[in-house]
Amino acid sequence: MSAVASSRRGPVLPVWLIATIAGVFLLLYAYVVWTALAFLVQQASGVEGLTGYGWFVLLLPIVFPLVVFGGAFAIGWKRSAGQFALVLLTGLGLVAAFWLNIFAYAAASSALYGG
Repeated sequence: MSAVASSRRGPVLPVWLIATIAGVFLLLYAYVVWTALAFLVQQASGVEGLTGYGWFVLLLPIVFPLVVFGGAFAIGWKRSAGQFALVLLTGLGLVAAFWLNIFAYAAASSALYGG
């Protein structure tokens, strides 16, 4: 057996367990995306509307969780169940911190509104 063939290994977990863990965390990530989308719609339909910069800033928390979930899934799917869940939970914490930063910036900045 060559070194390349021996270094490749399949997932440690069964596929159903990977799908279950990823599905539970995907629901949490989807909640963040849905909340960010609702906030974007609320701000865009407000009295002042959004500037181009405001659209950019408020679209970021919609795209960012999808990218982080993809990265966390790619990093963790070949690990044990606990490690896989921990990687996805770490990504969710990163997404939550990013969302709070965007929310605080939107509340404090007037550059996003008035378009």
